[in-house]
Amino acid sequence: MARTRTPAAAAPATVRLAQAAAVLCVLVLLWQFVSAGRLLSGEDATGGHGAGAVALHVTAGLLLLATALEGRRTRVWWPAELAAVVFALTFVQAALGSAGEMAAHVPTALVLSAGTVWLTAWAFRPATP
Repeated sequence: MARTRTPAAAAPATVRLAQAAAVLCVLVLLWQFVSAGRLLSGEDATGGHGAGAVALHVTAGLLLLATALEGRRTRVWWPAELAAVVFALTFVQAALGSAGEMAAHVPTALVLSAGTVWLTAWAFRPATP
């Protein structure tokens, strides 16, 4: 007797939104690393890096919104809390970068990146029954 598989349930819209926002955040972070490298090599990439900072504020805000909506649905709040920290760190990053505080700007970028990657991994976790 052959077994039939039932198709996996589609992920809720809140999960899809979190996935999209997380991927966008990672892509913007990659842009930020590229433009930062250009700045360190002496190129004038401040315009692109500044535009990337604004894009990071927006995408991190979308990620916060998506994780909050998912938290409302599931009652699991740590992703929204982490997303709130990531979102706040984008503004700390902008302030540190504008002030030329590279000794703090670079390590904070790594913390921001780790939080974003963690949220991306969470967003793409396998669904639990």
